[in-house]
Amino acid sequence: MRMARSILTAAAVTAAFAVTSVAAQAQNVRVRGAIESVDGNTVMVKSRDGASLKLVLKDTAAVRGVVKASLADVKAATNVAITSRPRADGTLEAVELRIFPPGPFNSFHGDWDLTPGSFMTNGSAQTSVAAVDGQVLTVEYKIPPDKTDIKKILVTPKTIIATTVAGSKADLKPGLKVFVAGAPKLPDGSLDVANIQVEKEIPPPQ
Repeated sequence: MRMARSILTAAAVTAAFAVTSVAAQAQNVRVRGAIESVDGNTVMVKSRDGASLKLVLKDTAAVRGVVKASLADVKAATNVAITSRPRADGTLEAVELRIFPPGPFNSFHGDWDLTPGSFMTNGSAQTSVAAVDGQVLTVEYKIPPDKTDIKKILVTPKTIIATTVAGSKADLKPGLKVFVAGAPKLPDGSLDVANIQVEKEIPPPQ
């Protein structure tokens, strides 16, 4: 009986932890919008849906400026993040291709919120083959726990190709577009921001 009670208690603790973890993830907010004002580490942003968001940047927050790049910058094994949407024939067409530096990278493929029906593919570029209206890029991504798969994505002349460069909080100015992949909510409803991308040569995808 005592063992059964211990097992039930452990199960309850595990379940509570899982619920807490899911709740914490659900509190993460993705930010797309334009800066309204900056006061020290506090950045007010008007989101694309019209809401006013209060961003509180950590003292160590990383600021990256979004700049233009080209498909020529995508070499074999380059880390890329591609936002795509399906064509009528099912082909994935890249809306935006972001080039990332070598190093740890969150590799995956799944639904994305840029536009209805869009996808995000984070992975390693493998090959690029000429197509009638662009280049077909093969991207390898991870499927947990230890599998990989590929997506073939058409990059057209309309595809926005970008990368980021190191910036500072001084680059955050009213009117510039910003993107935050995910920030947890603080008790007062503001967002605790550790990483933010800001318009430099071009805006982050809105």
